[in-house]
Amino acid sequence: MVTIETFRTLALAFPEATEEPHFEKTSFRIKKKIFATIDEKNNRGVFKLNEIDQSVFCASSEMIFYPIPNKWGKQGWTFVDLAKVPIEMFQDALLLSYNTVAFGKK
Repeated sequence: MVTIETFRTLALAFPEATEEPHFEKTSFRIKKKIFATIDEKNNRGVFKLNEIDQSVFCASSEMIFYPIPNKWGKQGWTFVDLAKVPIEMFQDALLLSYNTVAFGKK
C-alpha cells in the first residue's frame, strides 16, 4: 500500500520534479511535462510508461496496474491502485515513469 503522502514525497524527490494541479488531480512534472498524477478521490495514481514497461507491469500485476481504457492508455498512461501496490513495485514504476518523460527513454 502507498499513501498519498508517500506518493508525493517519492515523486518530488526526483531532480527538478514539481507538483501542480491538473484538473481535479495533482500532477508531478519534469520540464513542464507530466510523469505521474494522483487521483486522491479514487486512491489511484497514473504513470507515463513506455509500451514495454506498461505491458510488463500490467501482465505481472493485472489488478494493480492497468492501462487507461482509451487512447491515453495506448500511449503508455497506466493506472496504479495505491491500496494494492507494494511499495517496491510502486517505486520501480515511478522511476520508469520519470525517466520516460525526463529522458525520453523508449
